[in-house]
Amino acid sequence: MLLRVMLEAPFRIIRRALPHMYAQAWGRVINISSVHGLRASPYKSAYVAAKHGLEGLSKVVALEGATRGVTSNCINPAYVRTPLVEHQIAAQAAAHGISEESVVNDLMLAQPALKRLIEPGEVAELAAYLCAPQASFITGTSLVIDGGWTTH
Repeated sequence: MLLRVMLEAPFRIIRRALPHMYAQAWGRVINISSVHGLRASPYKSAYVAAKHGLEGLSKVVALEGATRGVTSNCINPAYVRTPLVEHQIAAQAAAHGISEESVVNDLMLAQPALKRLIEPGEVAELAAYLCAPQASFITGTSLVIDGGWTTH
């Protein structure tokens, strides 16, 4: 199920949207990947596989769309403060018999140099920038917003 939602669904959406983007000679494909699209973590095989696949899909779209005015990129955040992550924090705390604060500090923030969750607005601002004229030469890349996780 995870692969269908995180890889197959973006593939199908992009496949339907590209002809319209090509017709107007302009388009922006922005995939929300993850730090796990670039790094693996134990016990996350389906998630990591889906995000690595999304990275590849985004690069293919960048190559195919380049001559037609379409860019394609991935945004790669670490843990973003969303309801899903808040639920994961509570579930991990219960599963391991530790506090939610310990889940955040000792598990989720173990890798990033900046010790905080990313706010959704930070991801949204990066996506908005990718749609701006100033970002027209950015394509086929992964923009990491991970607080320094991937610097290790």
